[in-house]
Amino acid sequence: MTIQWIDKMAVDVEGEGETVVMLHGLGGSMNVWAPLMPALQNYRVIRIDMPGSGRSKDADILSKEAANKGELSADLLAQCVIKVCKALNVQKAHLVGHSWGTLISQYVTVKAPQLVKSLCLFGVLPQPYPAMREGMQGRASDVRANGMFGSASVISDVALSASTKETQPITVAYVHEGVASQDPEGFARNCLALAAAKPTQLEEIACPVMLITGDEDIVTPLSSARELMARVPQARLEILSKCGHWPTLERTEASRRILRDFLDRQR
Repeated sequence: MTIQWIDKMAVDVEGEGETVVMLHGLGGSMNVWAPLMPALQNYRVIRIDMPGSGRSKDADILSKEAANKGELSADLLAQCVIKVCKALNVQKAHLVGHSWGTLISQYVTVKAPQLVKSLCLFGVLPQPYPAMREGMQGRASDVRANGMFGSASVISDVALSASTKETQPITVAYVHEGVASQDPEGFARNCLALAAAKPTQLEEIACPVMLITGDEDIVTPLSSARELMARVPQARLEILSKCGHWPTLERTEASRRILRDFLDRQR
């Protein structure tokens, strides 16, 4: 892993070939994509620690001196992705997103359709539903007051399938520690951005779209994927059994196969 810094965002670039840009979800980092890297040989892979997450807790966009006063939004985060692509001379890319990263990917696609060749979305989120908006506001307040440990325990318990929790202790530990290590303020600002996010104009997405969801995902349930499928002309859906909200970790082999087959069909 070789980290580059673009506006104080940590960006990893590996390989050569068509470009794949990978956007993690809330509480994640570029490392959530590590299990899929063997499926991406012969691609140029760009993994971003999004502002407020992972190594990007001091990203320029978070500064109180910035035009946005340090507050985040889906639109601003999409602009960050577009800026990274411009800095790295990316003309066309496959976007791969997880959870909050799937909504940001949709924003990028609508804002810069010429940039996006395809979308592959794990735990797809077409928009935050009302309970999620309320929950994100409460979580932002909680981590600001109490730090990340409590939220990490809740997320690692709720967001993984029963099978994963029973048979994959390393995955449970990774999710817990990955969330617990996040910067509380950066996490809180992402929670508030997610709570305020509006849906995109899904009908404007004309590129091929692959949706991957777990049958036990209660964070972004199957209904979320079906909502997007009903509105996006070229969307396809794969449902992974005994899988929760983190398919790349819970069902790694299946996630690799689906991603690789989808990308190879776009060549």
